[in-house]
Amino acid sequence: MIDLPKTNATRPNRRLRLDTLVRLRWLAVGGQTAALLVVHVGFGYPLPVGPAFALVALSAWLNIILKIRSPASLRLSESAATLQLSYDILQMSGLLFLTGGLDNPFAFLLIAPVMVSATALSARKTITLGTLATLCATVLAVLHLPLPWSNSPEFALPAIYSIGTWIALVSTLGFMAIYAFRVAEEARQLADALTATELVLAKEQHLNALDGLATAAAHELGTPLATIFLAAKELSDEFDKDDPRAEDISLIRSQSERCRDILRKLTSLSSDEDTMFQNMKISQLLEDVIDPHRGFGVDITVSASGKGPEPVGSRNAAIRYGLGNLLENAVDFANSRVEVTAVWDEKTVSISIRDDGPGFALEILAKIGDPYVSVRSGKTARSDTGGGLGLGFFIAKTLLERTKAKLFLENRAPPDHGAHIRVTWSRAAIESLGHMDGQDFSLHKN
Repeated sequence: MIDLPKTNATRPNRRLRLDTLVRLRWLAVGGQTAALLVVHVGFGYPLPVGPAFALVALSAWLNIILKIRSPASLRLSESAATLQLSYDILQMSGLLFLTGGLDNPFAFLLIAPVMVSATALSARKTITLGTLATLCATVLAVLHLPLPWSNSPEFALPAIYSIGTWIALVSTLGFMAIYAFRVAEEARQLADALTATELVLAKEQHLNALDGLATAAAHELGTPLATIFLAAKELSDEFDKDDPRAEDISLIRSQSERCRDILRKLTSLSSDEDTMFQNMKISQLLEDVIDPHRGFGVDITVSASGKGPEPVGSRNAAIRYGLGNLLENAVDFANSRVEVTAVWDEKTVSISIRDDGPGFALEILAKIGDPYVSVRSGKTARSDTGGGLGLGFFIAKTLLERTKAKLFLENRAPPDHGAHIRVTWSRAAIESLGHMDGQDFSLHKN
């Protein structure tokens, strides 16, 4: 099967741009400044203005230094991004300490840096920042200056209220962080899987382009080779048979003839008129897909039958790759036997792949087809390349659906056991070169 690239899960993430964090911090600086001015100047509430504005100014100076020293397009490493988000949590905690701790209604802004991490950084870094935010909230629940209020007796909320605020803040932090991380992670996985699909299609398009270049080269080289052959033939008559040069001329003539034969074969293989290579029956398609998977200790049986003449379609790379990947998974998880069956009638063509393995785990049966869903029940794959219905299955499903196919997945009914995958097309789609032309898939973005 076609090799697939490693996903970003194995590489350090560099998703956050420095400019993104700087802009968010400027937004925080503006909001904090406005809040302090409204409370102190607008409402006239006393608060430690000097230390509070010093913390705000510290964030502003940090932004200025970062903008001067680094380009805005710089993508931060996970450690650098985590360090900056940790500063944001500590800076916000410092302001909350000066202005009432968890009694301050702005205490929930401690969640913001953790949300940024959940959408862009790894789970480990997000847990680290979540732990830091929780520790800060715990300290602020106990140690803080009074909440800014009027000059009347000091405003104090019951301890039970502070405890409830702490529980609400920590619960919200955990829930929103997990939710944001899962949504962002699924988006990242889908983007990686689609990129891998694009690479598979680009590789097939490249092979098609090479096929066309071979045809062009055969036509271009045909004329000089014909000239060489003709010159060698005429020179052979100029020398006696005993002349040692006659042997060299004969060699040149025979090799030029061989080159002409090779070019003729290249031209015929690339010709659209050669139906032997461009079109194939369903039974031939199955043999083409199955052949690379024989000899792995699993018996693969094939049957093809139906009403009317056997359907004939184009030799399409997307179908061969998609079915090949499904078959590879079946072979990986089968105990001893895989059955491949093709059935057709006047309207539809269906190909079924059944194995005698453990089947699909019930809890993931509805999710199969999403990228990186890679669990079968009770047994691991024979090889690492199989992987078990993860990214490879997503690509196979995507390619097959682009050929107007529909996929149905289920476990075999007792007393049989194993998985059953059925791929169905309309007969018109299979037999129509317009639907089966590989060019349609390479240009699917248009």
